[in-house]
Amino acid sequence: MCRQAFESSGGPSDIECRQIADLLGDYLNGSLPRHTRELIDFHIEGCPPCVAFINTYRGTIDAARKLREVEDR
Repeated sequence: MCRQAFESSGGPSDIECRQIADLLGDYLNGSLPRHTRELIDFHIEGCPPCVAFINTYRGTIDAARKLREVEDR
């Protein structure tokens, strides 16, 4: 499992890949607190599997939107 450390004012904090998966919807819609978003940003800079997962998730969201547009016609 990939773990990245992030230095904050209170010392190092860790975020794990599975935590990113749990927070991904809120991350992509911008509803996370700034500190949590920064932890995720820092983690994905050094975690290719999480980047791939996020890109797949975004692709799924885009496909669902396009499908909804086609169905609404």
